[in-house]
Amino acid sequence: MNLPNLNQQLCFAVYSTEHAFSRAYKSLLDPLGLTYPQYLAMMVLWSEDDQTVSNIGDKLLLESNTLTPLLKRLESQGLISRHRDRTDERQVRVRLTDAGRLLGQAASSIPTEIQKATGLSPQAHDELKAMIGTVRQSLITTTARRD
Repeated sequence: MNLPNLNQQLCFAVYSTEHAFSRAYKSLLDPLGLTYPQYLAMMVLWSEDDQTVSNIGDKLLLESNTLTPLLKRLESQGLISRHRDRTDERQVRVRLTDAGRLLGQAASSIPTEIQKATGLSPQAHDELKAMIGTVRQSLITTTARRD
């Protein structure tokens, strides 16, 4: 019988790499007072301010019940504001505060620092990101067919 071997599993390579990424990001995000999930939400807003919670969730692949507590913490830190959409009260809109915009400037070097920490060239970085995106989409599609 051929039993599964941990070191031959792509899922373990991705899982253990995620832990390494978390450690690398933690040292960069702690001085900013952000967790990695909060940083992701802030990046969505830094690229386009004033979005709905559902739009942010779509971009982060997160459900509203996971995203809302994270956004509440960012709001309590004074980095964002949340309010009901004037045209559709079912929607909650999220905007950066001045402090949130300033934090984006403080975080601007993080992507470059992480890219350097990976040891990959910019081209290899982009190729790996594309391959991982393909794997993610394939897994999502396969899982959706099973449900």
